[in-house]
Order: sequence, then structure tokens, then C-alpha cells
Amino acid sequence: MSSSRTSPASVDDIARDGFGWDELLPGQREAITSAAAGRDTLLVLATGGGKSAVYQVAGAQRGGVVLVVSPLVALQADQLASIREAPAAPPAVALNGSTSAADSARAWELIDQGGPVYVLLAPEQLAKEETVSRLAAAGVSLFVVDEAHCVSSWGHDFRPDYARLGDVRRDLGDPPVLAMTATASEPVRAEIIEKLSMTGVDVQVHGVDRPEIRLVVHRHESDSEKKAVVVQEARTWTAPGIVYVATRTEAESYAEEIASDDRRVAAYHAGLRAAERRDVQDRWRDGTLDIVVATSAFGMGIDRADVRFVLHATVTESLDAYYQEVGRAGRDGEPATTALHYRPEDLGLRRFFTRRSVRPADIRALRAAIVAKPGAHLRALADAVGKPTRTVTRLVNDLVDAGLVDTTDGVRLVRPVTAAQAAKAVRETLESRERIADSRLAMMRAYAETMQCRRRVLLEYFGVDGPAWCDNCDRCEQRDASAAAHDEAAIADAPVAMDQSVRHRDWGVGTVTGVEADRATIYFESEGYKVLSFSAIDSGALLVEDALV
Repeated sequence: MSSSRTSPASVDDIARDGFGWDELLPGQREAITSAAAGRDTLLVLATGGGKSAVYQVAGAQRGGVVLVVSPLVALQADQLASIREAPAAPPAVALNGSTSAADSARAWELIDQGGPVYVLLAPEQLAKEETVSRLAAAGVSLFVVDEAHCVSSWGHDFRPDYARLGDVRRDLGDPPVLAMTATASEPVRAEIIEKLSMTGVDVQVHGVDRPEIRLVVHRHESDSEKKAVVVQEARTWTAPGIVYVATRTEAESYAEEIASDDRRVAAYHAGLRAAERRDVQDRWRDGTLDIVVATSAFGMGIDRADVRFVLHATVTESLDAYYQEVGRAGRDGEPATTALHYRPEDLGLRRFFTRRSVRPADIRALRAAIVAKPGAHLRALADAVGKPTRTVTRLVNDLVDAGLVDTTDGVRLVRPVTAAQAAKAVRETLESRERIADSRLAMMRAYAETMQCRRRVLLEYFGVDGPAWCDNCDRCEQRDASAAAHDEAAIADAPVAMDQSVRHRDWGVGTVTGVEADRATIYFESEGYKVLSFSAIDSGALLVEDALV
């Protein structure tokens, strides 16, 4: 199979002959063509849209070593199996903590030969300098970042080693990047592009709208009332389904109550042993479980196309997280229902989960180590301060975000700062993150309490145009036709429009992300999302684009 052809026909040939796919799904061809041509590509494709096929075909077309960063061993195993089952795909290997010494040796033999080979690994593997050096020597033809929203420091699945992938890319010789995610709002996309040092980026957004999924929100006054309704729905709605909860204790409690003679139920959370988690995953895949009650730890890479419902027993920390989990329903294209069970008090718990503090003493110690050993790598700094490498990675990321250090050639201060100045800068950075996290929770509340079409609220959040009314959500079912027409007319006459730039006298330049009859939602980089009434424009607090020149 040739790896040098780049015409659309060769894409079809590789898909058909190499992988057994007679046709490509909407959005796949455009992203494959872009990535195969060596252009930095950011692909936002709905869950079930076939992101893996994009890197597999593009990688086969480019040849060489295709490096795939994937966050979960279970996800790597699924992708490894699909490649190995393909009729004539290049070989694929995985490098992770569960890879045996013999398999690792065989993997490196293929890599050292320069491929063609797909190499699947977790970002933590790329924290090892020897691994990056060996991959760089082999030559990476395509750098694939799966679940790329994890790159965002305020994304909902942030992992510290994802934040260093831009440095890893540089150390690999700056191969072209294919970043992929199921859901990423405009601010998250911008941070992915920045953190991965992507240039001339081809941003592809496909299939964000999932019209087959019905969107419902139930508001509750008490936790006991909420739990009773969730249990009743999970017991009676057409299975299979997923119930998302906030804590491990809730996962166990809900699973116990939902279980009945005709409902095979299991709990899933990070507190289970690895073997227990694998057992739940396997039973879910093979259809011997009807319902999984889970924390957010469940879902990524756990494929099942026929999920008929997704229930949320609590709010998520953002609409990004919510829509990613909702998207696990109806992947077969058949009707599915999702229900958010909402109490305003639950927002406080989510706000607690988003809080993170850093001890000034840790920043002082790390700054001292960087001053003493400029250009030191993370492992050496971890040894110097007596902290795990993962902890030091997170602290270094905080210093990078605060504009205090550069990691281009080891870790170095970009300018002289005292220990007190460093601690203050990191504290201010964390406070800014908290403001943004709070604003994302406010968007979650706005979705739960909106009187507009719920699908429209979601699509506007992701920067996608949609109908004023979708006719497949509870708000559409309840709407008054005359009131809806009045609101649509008011939106059409609004003083701002979607994606328009504005300037606030206190928060600076922002981008309009949503428009209602009397207000707009605007994203400000330092403050996050703000909902402002149009009276702010009349008062002069907000200037629209025409007034910015």
C-alpha cells in the first residue's frame, strides 16, 4: 500500500482495502485529507462520528511512525484491536504500564525501523525523556492527540502531562498534529491550538448536533425526591442506559437501588480495583449489563452504539462535559433520551470539585530548584524538591500559565522573580481559572433553567448554528407559539449577534456566544462566560464591534 498518494481516490482506496470501510462518514474525508497532507488539523467530531478512522487512514497514507496519544489503556486496547482486525492496515503497538517486556521489545523494533506503525501510548509515557528521544530518532510522521480537550488547563478532563504535549511535539521535530475531540467550545479549541503550538490550523467541526437525542431537564426541590425519580426512570426506561453521578458513594448507592429482576446494573468509579473496572467494561460491551451507574470516569473509549438513555443525577462542571456524556446515547442513529436531574444546590458541590489550591511553600521550593538548576528536566526537579514527578509537572504548568517559566529547553525562569512574587502570580492564575470555572457552571445553570430551546443553547455554546426550535426537547414541547415568535423577532433585532466582538469597560474584549431576546452570553478570556442584559449596551458598559475601531 502506497503511503505517498494524497488524492481523494487514494483515501477511498485505503479506507476500503486497508480497513474494510466501503464509505466514509460525514466529516471524515475532510479531516483525513488535511492531516494526510501534513497540515495541523483540529477535528471536533461528535461521539460515534469515527474519529479513530481519521487518524488510521491519514496515518496509513503518510506512512512512518504515527504516534497516537490516548488517555486510557481501555481506549488504547479498543483501538489496537480494531486496527489489528483490519484487512490490510499497518501494524499497531501500545506502550503503557500493562505492556509486557516481550511486547515492548517487539514494539520498539518496529519503531526503530521507522514504521509504518501506529504507536498508542498515554501522555505520561511521553514524560520519559528516553521514550521521546527514541521516538524522535525514529521520526514521527503524524502526532495524533486523542481526547484533545484534556490539553486545556480548564478543560473537564485536564491531566498535567497533556499540557506538556506542545514541548513533546517540539522535541519530536515538530511533526504535523492531528488533535481530535468530541466536544470543544471555542475557548477550549483556542487553548488546544495554543498548547500544541499548532500553526495554519485547519479547524474541522462536524456532527456536533445530535438531533436524534431528546433533551430533558427535571428540577427537584430535595435530594430524596431527585433520587426517587432517577431510580424510577432508570428502572423503567428502555435499556441499555448510563446514569452519571458525582461521587463514588452515589455510584454504589444508586446502583443498589436501581437493580431489580429485569435490570442488570453495575457501579463504576475510580475507587474500584483495575480488574473490577475491566469486568464492568467487558460486561457492558458484550451486552450482559443493562445499566452502568458511574462517575465521569466511565465512558471515554467504552463503545456501545445502542445506548437508549443517559441520566445525570447531578449537574456536570460544564456544558462541555455534559454534552460529551450525553453524546454516548444513540450512537446507532436511533432515538435516545437524556435527562438532567437538577437542583441549584448541586452547583455548590461541583464548585467545590473545581477548586484547587497550591501551597506557597511548594512554589518557593520549586522556584529555588529551577534557579539552582536552570534547564533541569521534570524528573530532576522532582528529585530536588522531594515531590512526585506528576505533582511537579502540575506545578510547572502553573508557573507556565503564570508566565514565569519556559520549558523549551528544560525548565527555566523567563525573568527574575522572588519567591513571594512567584507564589502571588500562581495564586492569581488559579483565581482566574476559578472565575472561568464558575462561569462554566453558570452556563450549566443557564442550560438547566432556560426557557429557550435546549438544543439551541447547547449548539450556540459550541459555536454551531441551529434552528430556533428543535422540536425534540422539553422546552420545545412546552413552548407557546406566539411567545416563541415574539422571542425570535426580538433576537433578530438584538444589538449583538453570534460570534461578534465586543468590549466591556472592566473585562476587555469578548466574543458573543449566545443571544436571547433581552440578553447575550459573552466569553471574556480573563473572566469566562458572562450573561449581560442589553441595557449594558445602553449604559455604555459594553461596546459592540462597530464602536471598537
